[in-house]
Amino acid sequence: MATASRRAPRQLQADGERRPLTSHCGSVAMAAGALSGLVAALETYRGRDRLVRALCYGCQLAGGALAGPQAPPSGLPGSLLAVSAQLNACRTALRLFDDFAMLSYSCDYGLGPKDEDGLVRGLSVLCNLANQLYYPCEHIAWAADADIIRVGSQKWWTLSVALWAFSLLLGILRSLRILCQLRRKLRQHKGTSWPLSQKEAKAQVKAEALSILANMADLSNAVHWLPPGFLWAGRFPPWIVGLLGTVSSLIGIYQASRRGDAETV
Repeated sequence: MATASRRAPRQLQADGERRPLTSHCGSVAMAAGALSGLVAALETYRGRDRLVRALCYGCQLAGGALAGPQAPPSGLPGSLLAVSAQLNACRTALRLFDDFAMLSYSCDYGLGPKDEDGLVRGLSVLCNLANQLYYPCEHIAWAADADIIRVGSQKWWTLSVALWAFSLLLGILRSLRILCQLRRKLRQHKGTSWPLSQKEAKAQVKAEALSILANMADLSNAVHWLPPGFLWAGRFPPWIVGLLGTVSSLIGIYQASRRGDAETV
């Protein structure tokens, strides 16, 4: 008994020494898993675009906040805003190849599944059409700025932003319609069986609510980039544009990670 009592503290001490090692291994495994997920996302076009978008708006947020009322910004704020502009130009150039992916998505959706709500289908079709028209307008504006074609670029930039804003507005209305339907169905099937579980329904409600928040943030920026005189066009300082864009970008990354789909158009 005396021997056992003397050995017990050693065993406890040994167990205590193992726990930090196990915890450390778990932390390393989690870090390795996160790094692997990041690398996997960066190997896809959509995953890389989401990260570049977040960095673009993040740099604009930081640069604008550090610059304050200083115009033109210099030093670190100016460098951050310059990085943001370059990343934005990079995304614009890469979108030159998005037309066919968008066309494929629009053709696959068509007029929508017949079992889907008619209003949701109509809003989705209009949204797809606006997105499809957005790309060639932006391409023409980009080509005009690059002196590839000799046309005025400003009207094409305005048209592309207007189409983007229209698409975002349609997306907000679509999500609101889906939320209303989900709430009504949850009330109707309360206490009864329903193809969707309560957990799945709540997850869909959360996803639509986040989509509304992201689209509203982007819509605010889209209106800001329209010609002055329309609502709050041209009134946002860089840090507000960066903040709104960062919020929508982080929501997009979160939703993509939840879906496990880095290739969604």
